[in-house]
Amino acid sequence: MRTILVDGFNLAFRAYYAMPGLLRTGDGFPLGAVHGWIRMLWRLQDQEKPNRLVVFFDKDGSTRHLALHPEYKANRSETPPDLVRQLPEIRKITTLLGFPVLERSGVEADDMIASAAKALAADGEVVLIASADKDFAQCVTDNIQLLVPAQQPKGGWQRLDVTGIIEKFGVRPEQIVDYLSLIGDAVDNIPGLSGVGPKTATRWLERYQSIDGLLSARKEVVPERFREVLAVAEEKLTLNRRLITFCADLSGDWHARGECDVSGVRGFFSEMKMDSTLKEFERRSGSQLELF
Repeated sequence: MRTILVDGFNLAFRAYYAMPGLLRTGDGFPLGAVHGWIRMLWRLQDQEKPNRLVVFFDKDGSTRHLALHPEYKANRSETPPDLVRQLPEIRKITTLLGFPVLERSGVEADDMIASAAKALAADGEVVLIASADKDFAQCVTDNIQLLVPAQQPKGGWQRLDVTGIIEKFGVRPEQIVDYLSLIGDAVDNIPGLSGVGPKTATRWLERYQSIDGLLSARKEVVPERFREVLAVAEEKLTLNRRLITFCADLSGDWHARGECDVSGVRGFFSEMKMDSTLKEFERRSGSQLELF
């Protein structure tokens, strides 16, 4: 059994920026993100041939993270208005196509995905997390892998297993939280230690294995200028670790399945004047719908 868990907002933003403002209906409604989103889901199906694909979205922010750090993600710019307009349509067509959409008020989609991945892997499933968010590297195990967009245009999705994570980041999956805690995560407005970049963090974790080991050995750390920094960094690094570590023990309908509403899909594409996409749907429906 193979399941793909999709990081909804992450992929929606990628779909939007791939063709911002380039596609619109006759009355001016933007369609670029909707079009790109559908193509992404279909490409994931074609490449990985999953038994199931589930999409997760954030809803109302993360109560857990904001309680720890009120400035969490505060540096992010506003979602482009054209993307905001398309998000309800993205949710709608996703459900119509037969892919369950899961979201929970006050709970970050990342925590839901991590919980679903852990639970499904424990049931013996192969789980693939589709996202460009490097935080998900902490989830990788023998049964959980990442699908990240390939660097080259039209390169599809690159699969990262445990070896792939080590090659990409220089640390093991179980060290990812400490690695990101040291270097920070600008996307989520989590500052790392001043002057500590990926190379220094990797070298430290290779030698000391963890932040705890690093702090215990801070009097011998090189470069020497970081010894004083580390002497007062425990509280900061503890907070970073709590922010970056997923809550992977949430309960939920992680085995959710959807059913394609063929007439609903046809109506959606017809209403949006997405004629070529409708033709592609008709071509695919015979084989692809059997998966769900």
